[in-house]
Amino acid sequence: MTVTPADVTTAVALLRTTLRDVPDDAWDVPAGTLTWTCWETIEHTADDLFAYALQIAPSDPPQDTHMPAGWKYLREGGPALTIFVERDSGTLGLLRVLEGCGAMLAGVVAAAPADRLSHHGYGISDPEGFAAMGVVETLVHGFDVAGTLGVTFQPPADLCQRVIDRLFPDLPEHPDPWERLLWATGRGMLPGHPKRDSWRWDGRPAAMRLSVG
Repeated sequence: MTVTPADVTTAVALLRTTLRDVPDDAWDVPAGTLTWTCWETIEHTADDLFAYALQIAPSDPPQDTHMPAGWKYLREGGPALTIFVERDSGTLGLLRVLEGCGAMLAGVVAAAPADRLSHHGYGISDPEGFAAMGVVETLVHGFDVAGTLGVTFQPPADLCQRVIDRLFPDLPEHPDPWERLLWATGRGMLPGHPKRDSWRWDGRPAAMRLSVG
């Protein structure tokens, strides 16, 4: 099963539903083990969704570098972003921006030719790959934030499995895809395997992986 534009919107809608009742003043605490606050982490997630849409949208996307959109840090130790959310817009504003950026990515993936390729630091990728990256960013940062803020976040197993198949094809077997995805991204444990201190996905299309070994 491939990763689809609907998978992006499903992941984002789940995260928005999960976080919709977070008080406006509860966001400024570190998200999980990150140095970013929960607010910054959701901004980063929205920014990733936007950046992936931008990267794959042109008819001739670059295959050796990122699209030349400007970005900056608001504070030392915070994320480098193009997309910032006005802090006084509160929870509603933050989640609206998240959903908007997710819709952009889903729309671009739906419109782009399936064989279009563009640059990513973890390997050149296609529209399906960028959709899968967007889902992973949404799910794992949803885990970071939801756990910190004390709300339950449980993505569908089939969604987790599709992005594992696309981006992490060599993971150890385990019956719970969500636990596998968390382990793959350094956020959980699998029996018989040490916790990952570093990780990365492989965004290349399957045919490209096979051609280079």
